[in-house]
Amino acid sequence: MSKDSNTKYAILGLLTTDCTTGYSIKQMIDGSLNHFWKISYGQIYPILKSLVEEGYASVRVTEQEDKPAKKEYSITLKGEKELNFWLQKPLQEIPTEKNELLLKLFFSRHQDVANSIELLDQQQNKLQDRYNTYLRIKKMITTELNDELDSVYWILTLDYGLVTTRAAIDWCEDSKSKLRDQKEE
Repeated sequence: MSKDSNTKYAILGLLTTDCTTGYSIKQMIDGSLNHFWKISYGQIYPILKSLVEEGYASVRVTEQEDKPAKKEYSITLKGEKELNFWLQKPLQEIPTEKNELLLKLFFSRHQDVANSIELLDQQQNKLQDRYNTYLRIKKMITTELNDELDSVYWILTLDYGLVTTRAAIDWCEDSKSKLRDQKEE
C-alpha cells in the first residue's frame, strides 16, 4: 500500500475524533501525527474532497458573514467500514527510514573523526528535545485527555516514540564512544 493511500486512512481516522474541519485536522496532525506520519497541509483538502466523492465522508457547508464558507466533515457509515477494513489488514512492510546522519556517517572516513562526533552531538541534542516533547505530550494526555476513548492508543504511539528516541540517544552516546576509542588508537 502506498504512503498516499495510507494518508487517506489517516485523515479518515481523524474524522473519528473531534476533528471536523481542514483546520482542526491540520492542528491534530501538527500536534500528534507529524511525529510518526507526515501530512502536508496541501494534502488535506484534496483527500477530504476524495473521501466525500467516494462516500466515506460527508460535508456540511455553513455560510459565514464576512468569511469564507465553513466546511465541516464527518465520517459516514461507509467510511467507518472502510477504515475498519484497513485497520484489520496486515502490515505491508517495515518502512525504510531516510536518515541524513546515517548517510553522512556511512561515508565519514573522508572527514575528521571530530566532525563525526560533532554530528552525533547535534543529533543527540535534537533527539533529547524530541524525547522531552514526547514526555510533555504524554503528560498532557494522561492528565487532560485520559477520558478520551483514544487515549490508550495515543499513549501507545507515544511510548513507541519514547522508546525508539531513547534508544537513538543511547546509540549516539555509544557511537561517540567508539569513535573516540578509534581516534585514540
